[in-house]
Amino acid sequence: MTSPSPSAPNRFNAEDLARLKKYLADNLMRAVESEQLPAAQRDAFVQKNIAHMYEQTQLKLPEDLRKQIFSQVLDDLLGYGPIQSLLEDDDISEIMVNGPKKVFIEKGGKLIKSNTAFDDDEHVLRVIDRIILPLGRHVDADSPTVDARLPDGSRVNAVVRPVAVDGPSITIRKFRKDKLKVEDLIAFESLTKQMADFLEACVKARFNIIISGGTGSGKTTLLNVMSGFIPENERIITIEDAAELQLQQDHVMRMETKSANAEGLHAVSIRELVKNSLRMRPDRIVVGEVRGGEALDMLQAMNTGHDGSLTTVHANTPRDAISRIETLVLMAGMDLPLKVVRQQISSAVDLIVQQSRLKDGQRKVTAVTEVAGMEGEIIVLTDIFKFIQTGVSAEGKVLGDVTATGIRPNFTPRLEAAGFKLTADIFAPKSSANQSVRR
Repeated sequence: MTSPSPSAPNRFNAEDLARLKKYLADNLMRAVESEQLPAAQRDAFVQKNIAHMYEQTQLKLPEDLRKQIFSQVLDDLLGYGPIQSLLEDDDISEIMVNGPKKVFIEKGGKLIKSNTAFDDDEHVLRVIDRIILPLGRHVDADSPTVDARLPDGSRVNAVVRPVAVDGPSITIRKFRKDKLKVEDLIAFESLTKQMADFLEACVKARFNIIISGGTGSGKTTLLNVMSGFIPENERIITIEDAAELQLQQDHVMRMETKSANAEGLHAVSIRELVKNSLRMRPDRIVVGEVRGGEALDMLQAMNTGHDGSLTTVHANTPRDAISRIETLVLMAGMDLPLKVVRQQISSAVDLIVQQSRLKDGQRKVTAVTEVAGMEGEIIVLTDIFKFIQTGVSAEGKVLGDVTATGIRPNFTPRLEAAGFKLTADIFAPKSSANQSVRR
């Protein structure tokens, strides 16, 4: 390939710069391949040789433009292309690529259109391949969707044509480098100290808990925080589509699903992993999200001695979470009567924690609800804590308070048997107690 023709700096247009970037990238890749360098040495080689290859073009770009071109080429070869700088911005929590020219970000709870853009569809596809190939996954017209993760734990979903009508799409839920603790959620007003103490007691007392919430509401973050309450001396099995949970305990066995190969064979589903986990002597089973027939296996595990399990489900209210689980159980293909399904749920699940993303971007626990048994064919739900919205400020912030409802849960004796004495004021609607749970 010949180098771009020399031209006065002020005459360089977008097409010229694109040709220059392609020339540098192609020649650097050929040099790397010809040197047969191990992966650990490629980064240093590319950074060292990009200036030399630029000099061979005999072009004289302004310094700021030259640095910009170098940065873009290095991002393409060593990082994730145009979105590399977005990944490095700690204030950005989500990146959404809706085709090559439409890149949106979530920053401070708000969706913003970014100035970032890809060259074309092929450019987006190269970045998708860079993400998924090291994980042994693939995406093409026959298998147009894929879930993956970045090395730092960020969650990635990619969709390509023909499913993605406007071009390949990438959605990245970024992984926080500083792992949130329960104190952080209290400081963010995502939940109150009384709720945190109550949830800690429930986790340590080995209650089965479902975290319910919509997309992007913070379910996984809350699951990470609540899993931190699990004692160090217990064996924990985590099961996810793409491993992103970051448990701090020492005795953790992490498993993730496996996609089918090019022939459509050898896939490993969450359901298979849940079944297999029962043979691994788990003290706790933590499923990142139930979204299919594995809900039945999860309930059966909860009902057969595997107490203290945690999982998440997509739903907007605790009652919706119950309906969602009913639907997922029926997807297992066992043809169970609805009453039997509900009995399984009511006997297996102790608590539903509702996580919500409010209209102003706040993420908040909006309900802590006990599954209190059945009356006839209806599962009884009792709110222990509830968020009550009182209005919206002039700046658009949602106003309201999370408060106890005044109702003691039916499982209070089980908490006390586990060594947790809950004082009356934790359940008082206007509680001002500093210490609500004693061990």
